[in-house]
Amino acid sequence: MTAIGDGLAARRRTPALLAGLAVRALRREACLSPKPGLADRRGRGAHDDLDLPLLLASARALRPTFRSLAEAAERTAFGIGLREELGRLGRAGEAAMLRATRGVNTHRGALWALGLLVATAAGAADAREAAVRAARLAALPDRHLPAGAPSHGERARRRYGASGARGEAEAAFPHVVGVALPWLRRARAAGAAEEVARLDALLAVMSLLDDTCVLHRGGLDGLRVVRSGAERVLAEGGSGTARGRAALAELDERCAARRLSPGGSADLLAAALFLDMVPWPDPVTRAERKVLTCRR
Repeated sequence: MTAIGDGLAARRRTPALLAGLAVRALRREACLSPKPGLADRRGRGAHDDLDLPLLLASARALRPTFRSLAEAAERTAFGIGLREELGRLGRAGEAAMLRATRGVNTHRGALWALGLLVATAAGAADAREAAVRAARLAALPDRHLPAGAPSHGERARRRYGASGARGEAEAAFPHVVGVALPWLRRARAAGAAEEVARLDALLAVMSLLDDTCVLHRGGLDGLRVVRSGAERVLAEGGSGTARGRAALAELDERCAARRLSPGGSADLLAAALFLDMVPWPDPVTRAERKVLTCRR
């Protein structure tokens, strides 16, 4: 039997709420500044074809898709049927995104990650369980997946042996649950401003991830620039210190010069921001759960 707190939290995690949180996470990631190589409030970063208004329009366009994904998870048994329904809805959502952006790929990777997590968040006890359930779905085959040319990320994954977006999901989002979320929470606990906490969480992911967006544009040398540069910012105290900000500005310049954009890291930060906002059940001890259950 479920504890009272768990039941209340589950009822609060409606498809409409989860969709709204997913869009909010995309907006917060997009507006976060200064992000090295990425479009933000300052400009286009290393991109020619996207900017902040386009990212925000893309996020708005994905709200109905996120809601449909959460609704599908409510009505469909967990298994291959759900996986294929999520795939169908996700492909329709990608088409809606591309219509809103006039063909620019703004959030394909984020749609994959957030779509899986939106589908699993309502029935999970916490962020880690949502990620584990998402991994189980990601590992299932989609028999209706259309054949087509591989994406830039898929080509980079094959060439360099990186796990890519699919591998991240199938491994239960280790850079989201094990890296970005802990960095966010530790930084807040230490008194950091929210923007600093989010930037440092992004940098922590960048310092570790084999980002296929970076590999596509810059190969292994580009990946070393991004990973070592992000690691240096954190070693200098993070984006909230003078030395850290200087190192961040230097990394930003190097990304711009080499046209490196760590879009995979940005997608995972958005996933972490989403999981951070979900109203999970309050932590309750096993003994307290038994008392709550007996009082029903």
